[in-house]
Amino acid sequence: MRKSIATTDLTDTTVGIVGGGIGGLTAALAFADRGATVCVFEQAPEFTEVGAGIQITPNAGRVLDALGLLQQLSVLGVVSEAVVPVDGLTGKPITAFGLTKQSPSYHFVHRAKLIDLLAGACGKRGVVLRTDTRVLSATPDGQVTFESDLSAGGSQATDFDLVVFADGIHSIGRILLNGASEPFFTGQVAWRAIVPGNMEPCAQIAMGPGKHIVTYPLGSDQINVVAVQERSDWAEEGWSHPDDLANLQSAFSDFAPSIRELLGRAEQSHLWGLFRHELVERWQSGRLAILGDAAHPTLPFLAQGANLAIEDAYVLARTVGELGVAEGLLTFQATRVPRVKRAIAAANANAVNYHLSGSRRVVSQMALKGIGRVAPDAFLKRLSWLYDHDVTA
Repeated sequence: MRKSIATTDLTDTTVGIVGGGIGGLTAALAFADRGATVCVFEQAPEFTEVGAGIQITPNAGRVLDALGLLQQLSVLGVVSEAVVPVDGLTGKPITAFGLTKQSPSYHFVHRAKLIDLLAGACGKRGVVLRTDTRVLSATPDGQVTFESDLSAGGSQATDFDLVVFADGIHSIGRILLNGASEPFFTGQVAWRAIVPGNMEPCAQIAMGPGKHIVTYPLGSDQINVVAVQERSDWAEEGWSHPDDLANLQSAFSDFAPSIRELLGRAEQSHLWGLFRHELVERWQSGRLAILGDAAHPTLPFLAQGANLAIEDAYVLARTVGELGVAEGLLTFQATRVPRVKRAIAAANANAVNYHLSGSRRVVSQMALKGIGRVAPDAFLKRLSWLYDHDVTA
């Protein structure tokens, strides 16, 4: 049953959303739920994401519940039962931390299915979805210049009461609000792949010196794989850089046979460099705002990039609905900055903890085993600030 929430009438407000990913479509839905007239601009020919899974943690699940989508998510995805740290070199589980007490549940889902769910809900609630449309610029007073039907060329302009940039790590909005800035390479690259097969409904983190692999099921005979390795040379940012499978398999050739066998089933892989962008100083100005990776790119070691964007989207719609555009945007940034700072710090810490070597690795595994035996709920208690947070309250 859809969670009952107090909504504020925004029927006289027009909102333009730049970017039709998870954050942008969630924002469109949240604003439409409050009565706003919403248009989403997506430069791709269709609303879709390919080849990657996503973990929806309870903090974002509460937003999807408030938007009436949680039951459908449970049908499309897999409900997780545990997080299982694994010794990557032996393939043996170190311990297991249960997730079954989480409410709402912790989910695994294919990104494309989540995009379809969000886009379908937007369409039903009157959101205009424009594909094959590139936004070129926007002014502080809300005028958006864009090219529609990219094959034809020619620009147009339209005005909005609010323009929200949810356009990712290469955001136009971030540049408009903060100027251009260069990211720095973290010394880590990641491969992603979807492998045929089935596994227990849990997230396995296979850890080794200088690298790790996260696997979890997506249903429909699919396993999502994200493999991270420390190295000095780097790959370009982004998710869509095909790479030779031999490189992935070679990088983890010292891992356990069961893990190598899993990687051997992959049919293709994509490689990307993991970069850090500093948290931008300005998330809003005039009638412009940014959210998600456009404001706070996050390393994928806490599974919170999309979850934080989902939270951002709901908070932005709520604060604008309650306070109006000017005050609402200020409150949005002030509310979100402390939380995303903490999440980014936690993700950065995991980047170290997953890749320990030598005696530190042995001590860490012994500690994990001890916690699993003596205090199995400690894992969730340590993350209660993250998972128990409710932006819809």
